Amino acid sequence: MAGIGGVTPSQLRLQRIYAEPDGGFRVLVDRLWPRGMSKARAELDEWFKDAAPSTELREWFGHRPERWEGFTRRYLQELENNDAVVDFAAQCAGRPETVLLFGARNEQENEAVVLRDYLLGRNLT
Repeated sequence: MAGIGGVTPSQLRLQRIYAEPDGGFRVLVDRLWPRGMSKARAELDEWFKDAAPSTELREWFGHRPERWEGFTRRYLQELENNDAVVDFAAQCAGRPETVLLFGARNEQENEAVVLRDYLLGRNLT
């Protein structure tokens, strides 16, 4: 099943930016640069800040597990109103593999998870 712009699950992968790079088109999807990470070590192909949650939403969430559902709902609304995400989806669909990079410690509850599922057309709410 293809998502927005024809993106398929085999074309998207998540990875913590602190992990060893292992291929793919590497895109940081955080609004802030990850602490302690040099640009050389990150081996980024792109930094897509425009897809990141707003500063207000990011600060409200604060990676607090009890706010995950609210964060997901609000972030999805931001993505729905973000024209840059459609263009990004088309870029992803045109590549064999895109790696969405994030800095959060929690690998299951972060903006990259929501963005991936949104791009794949998965129902998150």
